[in-house]
Amino acid sequence: MATLDFSPISENDFAAFWPTFQAVVVAQETYAIDPNISFDAAFQLWCEAPKASWVAKDENGQILGAYYLKPNAAGPGDHIANCGYIVSPAARGKGVARAMCEHSQQQARELGFQAMQYNAVVATNEVAVALWQKLGFHIVGTVPNAYRHARFGLVDSHVMYKAL
Repeated sequence: MATLDFSPISENDFAAFWPTFQAVVVAQETYAIDPNISFDAAFQLWCEAPKASWVAKDENGQILGAYYLKPNAAGPGDHIANCGYIVSPAARGKGVARAMCEHSQQQARELGFQAMQYNAVVATNEVAVALWQKLGFHIVGTVPNAYRHARFGLVDSHVMYKAL
């Protein structure tokens, strides 16, 4: 994979990324987001509510993925980061998720976070689970039947954690 350019996501970036975002949530295979979410609600969720949101572009300016970074909890729990990542279909399997995860960890450290936690990694998303484990995350818990998968029905979700 060529070098990616990371920049804070703009509304124009999110508008260009919207079809990918929408396809992922409508598929109901990885994200517990209402598949009928509006553009405005999705923009607020992905771009405005988090502490930071980034877009990954190739050398031609094509958006290959996006992620958000936020505290996992409030108050005394705000030293742990949480992230969500979406990669465009054309860029899957090309190292974009790995690059975004590595970038997000660097950003989290710079923002003063001490660890990163993913609250609901759908267990059937084996590619993501394996990648996060390769990048040092550990499954610290599994919630049985926590996700209604469109194809498989009720499946488990993992809580994954890594100290930064």
